[in-house]
Amino acid sequence: MHAFPLTSLATLVAAAVYIWTLVNVGSARVRTGVQAPAVSGNEEFERYYRVQMNTVEQIVVLIPLLGLCAAWVGDFWGAVGGLTWSLGRVIYARAYYTDPKKRGPGFGISALPILAMLIAVLVAAARSLV
Repeated sequence: MHAFPLTSLATLVAAAVYIWTLVNVGSARVRTGVQAPAVSGNEEFERYYRVQMNTVEQIVVLIPLLGLCAAWVGDFWGAVGGLTWSLGRVIYARAYYTDPKKRGPGFGISALPILAMLIAVLVAAARSLV
């Protein structure tokens, strides 16, 4: 078995960012009085909810790519991808919470490593076939 300590740490950071969005949406639910199972009706709550949902949408692609990138490209690059994604998610969330129109840079920062790791793993795996 191969150990990927850097990618493992980056995965834990990504998990922590996701938990942070969960806590934030829960706090927003309490603060705004939006009772479960409702997910609409208060603009502030909806911003927090969308950040958490968008993070879910991305993390399901990120997690397998982190492991694949570590295995095919290297532990360092898996970690770089994971940490960049986490930084982008925090920037995205903080912008979206205050003004959703300013979410673009954070979204781009978090989408870039997903695309880069996808391409890098695809190229590395394809090279192993020839």
